[in-house]
Amino acid sequence: MSASVKHKQDNAALLFLAALSLALLTVLTVWKLKQFKYRLINETGAAMFYGMLLGLTARWLWFEAHAENVESVCTCHGLNSTPRVLTVNTTTHEHCYRRVGKISQRCSLISAPHAETFDPEVLFNLFLPPIIFHGAYTLNQRRFIENLGSVLTYAFLGTIISCMCIGACMYGFTRLMVLLGQAADGEFFLTDCLLFGAIMSATDPVSVLGLLSDLRVDLDLHTLLFGESVLNDAVAIVLTHAITTYDQTGAVFDPAAFLRSAGLFLGVLVGSILIGFIFTVITALLTKFTRLHENPLLETSVFFLLSWSSFLSAQAGGLSGIVAVLFCGLSQARYTVLNLSSEGRTRTKQLFEVFNFLGEIFIFGYMGYVLLTFPHHVFKAVFISGAFLSIFISRACNIYPLSFLLNLGRTNKIPCAFQHFMTLAGLRGAVAFSVAFSLAARDDSTEARRAILTTTLLLVAFTIWVLGSASDPVLRRLDIRVGVDADENPQDLSLEVATGRPDTTRGLWHRLDYKYLKPLLTHCGPPLTDSLPPCCGVVARLFSSPHVQEEQLFETEPEECTFDLEKTENQFKSAGGDCGSENQEDLVEGDLVEGDLGLGTVPAHIREA
Repeated sequence: MSASVKHKQDNAALLFLAALSLALLTVLTVWKLKQFKYRLINETGAAMFYGMLLGLTARWLWFEAHAENVESVCTCHGLNSTPRVLTVNTTTHEHCYRRVGKISQRCSLISAPHAETFDPEVLFNLFLPPIIFHGAYTLNQRRFIENLGSVLTYAFLGTIISCMCIGACMYGFTRLMVLLGQAADGEFFLTDCLLFGAIMSATDPVSVLGLLSDLRVDLDLHTLLFGESVLNDAVAIVLTHAITTYDQTGAVFDPAAFLRSAGLFLGVLVGSILIGFIFTVITALLTKFTRLHENPLLETSVFFLLSWSSFLSAQAGGLSGIVAVLFCGLSQARYTVLNLSSEGRTRTKQLFEVFNFLGEIFIFGYMGYVLLTFPHHVFKAVFISGAFLSIFISRACNIYPLSFLLNLGRTNKIPCAFQHFMTLAGLRGAVAFSVAFSLAARDDSTEARRAILTTTLLLVAFTIWVLGSASDPVLRRLDIRVGVDADENPQDLSLEVATGRPDTTRGLWHRLDYKYLKPLLTHCGPPLTDSLPPCCGVVARLFSSPHVQEEQLFETEPEECTFDLEKTENQFKSAGGDCGSENQEDLVEGDLVEGDLGLGTVPAHIREA
């Protein structure tokens, strides 16, 4: 083994040891903060702070170790005798170089951390999928469906509005930079500004979940904010894909390129969703028709690996891995979890919870590290100031008009206090950083995209430390309920339990889910032989479960109504129908009524009960 290879291995081991020490220090800090009930800083802010300390230490150590070598490289004794202008004629091109002065001996910091940096692709592929999956997997699905229309409106239409607002604002600021002489004409295109808008329109589910969980805010506010942050990451990623493929020549609008980008947006979105659902089908059928539940370790391993594979498969196919793993998490929580043993459900939840916690520590720590060690930062004061202003303008243009429109169709209105807090709580994080860094780290990266990365890091730090710290005082100022326990809210019961009579207002989605998807993928629901037409009898018998049970109404708490495969085998005919999917709080039972898109409308007979 050569000395250089051994030196690199030693440096890599030292960096990994430093990263583990950072994670351990962050865990101990979070424990101490929780012990003192200090809510102004959460684990993401602490991890980013320690990452900055690690980056500062790395720069200082590198400078000390290489100072002597750099001095010898930067010293040129015959520099004064060189010509001030050197002309080089190569074939038909003539290049002119002018001497501007001596090279500073402190230029070492330009290339400082290149050799001792983490590979961001490894970091993102390792920790980002569990973070996104955990956010979708732990989403309160019953409340999510109750507010489905509102969440989708904020996540899809709101993200596009935010992207356009930020892009328009930043394009105006780039024109101002040209007038002030801080940027050359043509350095920032409209597509660069829209790309920055797509990146910054993604709110971070990790930061939002940590904030909402610590404060235990009102459950409707929790659902709206967390549901939006989970889904708008997917929209922002696909928007980024579409914008990067749009070829713009100067300021000329190209309709063909625009239509191609719009088609790519839809294609990537639909394809990624299908990839995620395909892996859910594979996992569900595998756990349904095998006896993996007899070994919870193997059961959990299969669940974890297939869920992770959805991300990698989508990435390998040129689609969005984040969108795929997001919808894989949503559908796994709806179907596959019903086939798992009781211990398997506990293990999968805890496994993804640990990966989510460690992932956010490492990624936010890496953000702080990159903030001080990235060799090609571009700080442009006007661009940064405009970005800080535009995120508030875009958030307001997103939340307030859409909330007004949604309240026209909602029985349970979104109060102004909720809207004010939602405008403030647009925290940015891992997804925005990963996209910005992947664009800035390319070999063909432009100065505009490096400026986008620098500004993104500053905005992430600002939203985590400033807006995150201000959330608790703002909640109290707005008189929004905190310390709410989900188990104490009677609205968490299913519609049938709440009314004491069967639900007769089931919509199209419920019929599709109850009659076809559940019997196909789980042991629950009516037999497929009753749901499918006679011509599909072979398929119905092939995919019918040997332990089919009808979903029934029973008077128990949601968390107690979980499907236990072992009990089903021994008590097939017993009352209770444990496969009511209440473990995920009855995703669709009675929540989507005819004409109701999940805007928060409660049926009339509920209000009368």
